[in-house]
Amino acid sequence: MSFIRCEGLVKIYKVADLEVFALQGLDLTVQAGEVMAIIGNSGSGKSTLLNILGGLDVPSAGRCFVGEYDLLRMSAAKRVQYQRETVGFVWQNNARNLIPYLTAMENVLLPMQLAGKAGRPARSHARELLEAVGLADRAQHKLLSLSGGEQQRVAIALALANQPQMLLADEPTGNVDTATAARILEIFRDVNRRWGTSIIIVTHDRGLARAVDRYVLIRDGKVAQEAVRRVVLDDAPVAAHEETHEELAVLDSAGRLQLPRELMQQIGLGDRARVEVEGDRIVVRKP
Repeated sequence: MSFIRCEGLVKIYKVADLEVFALQGLDLTVQAGEVMAIIGNSGSGKSTLLNILGGLDVPSAGRCFVGEYDLLRMSAAKRVQYQRETVGFVWQNNARNLIPYLTAMENVLLPMQLAGKAGRPARSHARELLEAVGLADRAQHKLLSLSGGEQQRVAIALALANQPQMLLADEPTGNVDTATAARILEIFRDVNRRWGTSIIIVTHDRGLARAVDRYVLIRDGKVAQEAVRRVVLDDAPVAAHEETHEELAVLDSAGRLQLPRELMQQIGLGDRARVEVEGDRIVVRKP
């Protein structure tokens, strides 16, 4: 059974007298222990989806389950429990993650203390997390003495403090250089290997998305495309291989298919098309 299951997910925001559809019947499944990325342009709905999965926003319609939780029907108390125990957040802006006048160790300990965990076991776990993100030697440094990349790594350790099943990362490499971005991605992989944490990275950077095993493209509030990493072997020895992603268009539960705009433009397809079956193919042509 899927760890995350979204079916026909809709989110409507009211702006003055207008209704804005941020999600328009989105379908998505994520397996337990998966590391994946969600990509899309600004306004595509990816951040809205992240907020819903994190329990920070409530869908307008549809169904959304994370583990045992029904995100449409949670009580306020259950929602707090979900946010504290099941999900961890890493935001692009460190101010949303960290308290600047505390040390790295104190920041990581704080969510454990709020959850009623204290003493030697909590400190031991905090040290383990800081070691996992490569900051064991910086544990007693306050944030102002840490670089932006180091602060982001503290934020990852903090997000993992209460051993969540799922880690949500919103543009986690948006404010760091290329080398630090690669380090952060390696940390995510290590976290996944160590603890089996499901990790969802929201980004507009396709280069980052291609570094994970699967990514989905959201367009106009729906999943339009999915790409899965595969290993392609050529005539070289087996040890030498090239990893690529196979990109596939996605049909939603109603059988609707979003064609990439670049393909539509390539053949001059407008708002209508002729659809025909030719053997094992479905062919889309201009009318």
